[in-house]
Amino acid sequence: RAIAAVGTGATMRSGPGFLRTLPGAEALESLAYRFAIMGFVFWTFTLIAGSIWANDAWGRYWGFDTKEVWTFVIWVLYAGYIHARATRGWRGARSAWLSIVGFAAVIFNFTIVNMFFKGLHAYSGLS
Repeated sequence: RAIAAVGTGATMRSGPGFLRTLPGAEALESLAYRFAIMGFVFWTFTLIAGSIWANDAWGRYWGFDTKEVWTFVIWVLYAGYIHARATRGWRGARSAWLSIVGFAAVIFNFTIVNMFFKGLHAYSGLS
């Protein structure tokens, strides 16, 4: 709940100290969207650069390795998120949940896929 400061036009929030320093939900959502766009550009580059490297290393651009597939799934999730927010006007909870699902997929790709799935990108040494 917000309380207006007298004479300043600023809004002060109640709650724990660190939460009072955060901007409002709309500003955080806008910031998250901008970071997602920036990350999407980098992710697109990694997808393209990875396929070029795979062609040099293994003689093929795409081999349906687990890591490759999850990288593409994440790309599609974030493309859907950016598209839904930009063209369909998704805001609030729907937008936030789609962003959270995309982030969970990234964490899954960087941890679980590397450690527990077999493929050319399994670096953990676990069998």
